Amino acid sequence: MASTRGSAAGMAAACGAAFLWGTGALVVNLLIARFGLSPESISFWRFVVGAVLLVALFGRPAAWPRLRAQAGLLLGAGSCMSLYVLCWFLGIARIGAAVPTLIALCLPPVLVTLLAVARGRERLDGPLATTLTAALAGTALVVLREGGPAAGTSAGTVAAGVLFSVASALLYAGFTLVSGRLSLALGAGPATMGLTVVAAAVMGLSALYAPLAWPGDVPPEAWLLYLGLVTAAIALLAFSWGAARLSPTALTVATLVEPLTAVLLAALLLGQALSTSQWLGAVLMLASIGALGRRDARRAAGAGRGH
Repeated sequence: MASTRGSAAGMAAACGAAFLWGTGALVVNLLIARFGLSPESISFWRFVVGAVLLVALFGRPAAWPRLRAQAGLLLGAGSCMSLYVLCWFLGIARIGAAVPTLIALCLPPVLVTLLAVARGRERLDGPLATTLTAALAGTALVVLREGGPAAGTSAGTVAAGVLFSVASALLYAGFTLVSGRLSLALGAGPATMGLTVVAAAVMGLSALYAPLAWPGDVPPEAWLLYLGLVTAAIALLAFSWGAARLSPTALTVATLVEPLTAVLLAALLLGQALSTSQWLGAVLMLASIGALGRRDARRAAGAGRGH
């Protein structure tokens, strides 16, 4: 019973993280469109603010030796975390939000599931294949109403946008595969702190080719603080906590809540009415997430009885 409750709580935490990331999508668009900030600057300050909060909360002396013991894994996972976000932003800057979001969020569950099947950690049965297909179809219905690249976009720009989006998907898949292991080894708080510090340092390297601008007005500064405190520190902490309790497949599908949140908030705050197909996509996504949550809970209960 405890394992079942843990799986349900893990799914709730992962969905909560994705919800917070979905609110951040609107903020990122605002910072790029209205204030002209670059994707590199937004990513850097987001992780810096998050790292400051997490170090203040979890940076006790006893935590650092444990973090050093996992330094290689933290460096790899933190680099993946920072770069998948940057590649997604770079894809959006070239071909709009719809196609990069679809690629960056839909490809990882497929890759993670296939790898889990190849390793013998997941069985690709009919219910799993159906659930995964429904989740991806639902995401496509929610996202693709925005359409593809703007008219007149060159073939080279489109190709670059797609390549950045595929790179984001590959990096995100790699990140999810190790995030649960780090959370189990270190605890969600110290693991998230270490990952975010590494991500901030990696993003700082982008200053070698593009200046990292900090906005001079209060409103954009406030939005950057929101991104750092809420969508980096709190959301990543919830994600790490959920990652320790879910299979990688369930974890990646749970984060499909992110584009759904962005679309619903756009409808609520910006008056962008949802179409029938988007509502259908939302139902498919939520049903798929619920089905995977129950699947993980049954597996956890079975593992508990096995012990």
